[in-house]
Amino acid sequence: MVTLAGMALDRVYAGSLLTVLVAGAALGSVLVSVVARRLPSWLVAPVSVLAMAGWTAWGLRLAADRADLPGSFVEVAGDAARNGIPRLLTAMIPVEPTPDTVLVPLVGAWLAGLAGAEVALRAGRVLLGYLPPALLFAGAVYVVGPNAEPAIGETVALVAVAALGLAVSGRTAGGDRVDELTPAAGAGLRVRLAAASAAGTAMVVGLAALLGPALAALVETRPVDPRRYVEPPQVETLDENPLIRISGWALNPDQQLFQVTTDRSGPTDSSPTDSGTGGTEPAGETPQATSGGVRIRLAVLSDYDGVTWRVGATYRNAGRILPVVDPPPNATVETIRQEITVGDLTGRLLPAVATPREVSGARVAYDPDTGTLIRPDGLTPGLRYAVTSGRERPDSNLLATANTPAGDEVARVLHVADGVPEQLRRLAAQLAEENGAPYARAAAIEQWLAEHYRLVADAPSGHAYPNLAFFLFGPAGGGGQRGTSEQFAASFAVLGRLVGLPTRVVVGFAAPASGPVRAADAYAWPEVLFDGLGWVPFDPLPRPDDQPRPVEEDFRPQPEEPPPSEQPEPTLEPTSTPPPQALPGGPADSGGPSTPVLVAGTGGGLLLVLAVALTTLAGMRRAQTRNRLHRGDPRHRIAGAWRELTDALRLAGHPVAADLSATEVAAAARRALAAASTPTAGPDPTGQRTTEQDTAVEELAQLVNQVGFAPGSVTDGQARAAAEAATAYTGALRAARPAWRRLLWAVHPGPLRWPR
Repeated sequence: MVTLAGMALDRVYAGSLLTVLVAGAALGSVLVSVVARRLPSWLVAPVSVLAMAGWTAWGLRLAADRADLPGSFVEVAGDAARNGIPRLLTAMIPVEPTPDTVLVPLVGAWLAGLAGAEVALRAGRVLLGYLPPALLFAGAVYVVGPNAEPAIGETVALVAVAALGLAVSGRTAGGDRVDELTPAAGAGLRVRLAAASAAGTAMVVGLAALLGPALAALVETRPVDPRRYVEPPQVETLDENPLIRISGWALNPDQQLFQVTTDRSGPTDSSPTDSGTGGTEPAGETPQATSGGVRIRLAVLSDYDGVTWRVGATYRNAGRILPVVDPPPNATVETIRQEITVGDLTGRLLPAVATPREVSGARVAYDPDTGTLIRPDGLTPGLRYAVTSGRERPDSNLLATANTPAGDEVARVLHVADGVPEQLRRLAAQLAEENGAPYARAAAIEQWLAEHYRLVADAPSGHAYPNLAFFLFGPAGGGGQRGTSEQFAASFAVLGRLVGLPTRVVVGFAAPASGPVRAADAYAWPEVLFDGLGWVPFDPLPRPDDQPRPVEEDFRPQPEEPPPSEQPEPTLEPTSTPPPQALPGGPADSGGPSTPVLVAGTGGGLLLVLAVALTTLAGMRRAQTRNRLHRGDPRHRIAGAWRELTDALRLAGHPVAADLSATEVAAAARRALAAASTPTAGPDPTGQRTTEQDTAVEELAQLVNQVGFAPGSVTDGQARAAAEAATAYTGALRAARPAWRRLLWAVHPGPLRWPR
């Protein structure tokens, strides 16, 4: 039974070493109790504990040797004793059987075997002796949680072994002693045994009837994962944003950070470096890598709050074999093995080629979402480790037509923090205006940055919104339009998110195949996520000999004139027809219609045409509104109500940008209505109606978000509420306009032709 508990726990371990060690502990603990059953009970426990210490020491040595852990046995065993429980619960699955992950199961198995054997053999209570191994089995199942398939086979085997043990021990204890009793005593004993059996059977049946449904209901539920209660290792403050270290490294280019030796296998291509889309490594403070060089990652920064980029990863202790991450379907994988010796590099983050699969020589923690590593104990000079990685190369032929994912899964890398400078929004809109495909938008941003800005090594660090605005639009003679790869990568990532691209920033090194990696090799680059291709790196850095073009020549400034929606629609007025001139020598009156008749006829015809045109426009607008608000399923009607609101804002002279979220559009709508309905003038001097409209707009924005992320959950009632909110807001905004603007509102042709 103790061995079966080890097998249940071994489902989340790599290999079968844990089962072997637990089976040895089970056999050893029971065997000591059997051999020493004639000794005094107070002497058995010390003897068994001494035997446990010997078996545990041998097991820890074996696990340390197989894991190639550095350090002496005393250091390894001491570390395992101090950190055995937390590392068992924070280890990455599959858990490698190292001293700190096998110590607790091994000691628990020995103690369970000792307690069970002593109770069953010395006290003769076999059923009570089952309690320690049963508790050990339950603990193993709890520790595994939802991280493995159900332990059906082990559980059935546990019950079968327990039943067999009861049967054997019962036959041995009872024997044929009943036949030796007198007939009267034997009959009484049989009656008592039968009564006890009946009572026990009734109790078991009753418990099964009471607990059976509840236990059966638990079969379909997801087990609790105890790992959520344990805090995994966290990165240091220095490593939360290694992007700020680019400038410091650029000012000390000869500082040797680490040594690398690379061995390749698997499919390769003809490009000498791992450069993403461009085929060459960035220039400037990042020199060209030698032939056969690779790009080594240090950190992946996915979270941006408008001030700083952060790692935002969750690292869990891992063994040599890391969890398998399936590559994108349209990517080839090249296996790369590197031996790295740390020099002056500090912090916890471990440099490695993406995506690491096996690490030896150092105890690491791993984040599978970003594919990055840390050493919880920190980097030290002389640390040497080996990393085997599967570098993914997307099929570049599919980039032009590839889409980008959307939804909650990528909301983190699409998030744009509040406070974006208006110039950044206008630049993003300009770059996306002529580029509809995701890759075309990314390439346009990459080309813009490479053509208009200068890469320098002495630019100050900083990538908050004000820093990026100064880098992109500051005067070239005053320090603007120049920066390190920090500003280039951060600007690309922010502009990419503004045009709807999921982006992140990566910090790493352009390393040679073998040799030292210096501070000058450090740089940052952006990546974009594409469906079926994964994360694709881009290179926005300029070439060494390129002269940047002035930003002012290509960046369109904000137009001074108001948008077309704010200009009144011109009213068609009939023009008078010049009087006819008499031909030379002809009569003054040719007998045709008189001039007043011609003027009146022409003017009346124009007025009739204008009236027909305005009536037609008004009818088309009403039909458009009716179709939007009252036809189609609920999600289409809610989307139609939202289009009514945005058209109303545009008609009122407050158009909203296409990249704004529903919440931001709702805020703009509230401001527009507040500006139109002042306390001293307007249709609602009390402001109560404006407050009601603000609430309606907020509810409509929430429904739009619900349609975007959970379209199947909206109802007819919600669609009707959206229509009422849009109608009420449009009416309030229209009522606040001047009289002549209200007349033109219903016949404005803009909503009929504006793109969606």
